[in-house]
Amino acid sequence: MLLDIAEVARRSGLAPSALRFYERRGLIESSGRNGLRRTYDAGTLGRLALISCARLAGFSLAQIGRFLVATPSDTVLRARMAERAEELDQEISRLTRMRDSLRHAAICTHTPLVECPEFKARIEGIDPSRTP
Repeated sequence: MLLDIAEVARRSGLAPSALRFYERRGLIESSGRNGLRRTYDAGTLGRLALISCARLAGFSLAQIGRFLVATPSDTVLRARMAERAEELDQEISRLTRMRDSLRHAAICTHTPLVECPEFKARIEGIDPSRTP
């Protein structure tokens, strides 16, 4: 099934100019034209989701382009992917601590909230049930 650029833009949440830019960078490929409008295979939406996810994870468009054509023999890229996965694990851990701390602060009665021992323990990554 072919989708015109307006439909891909609507479904992906990206501007048509971003789609054209991604196409110029070789990240996506148009299937042709329907009149004056570019058309894309429906599978392009999945590729755009991958690109968006990778962008949010901190990858540059150049890195994403390289990832999209990588093979199992690309050991340098695979090593970088493993490094980035570790960095993301650390970021997820920090964000989880912050989320848990904010959830506690939302119901805490300690004044000031940031001086609450349980809040502090959560920020530091300590299980609050194990604090004295």
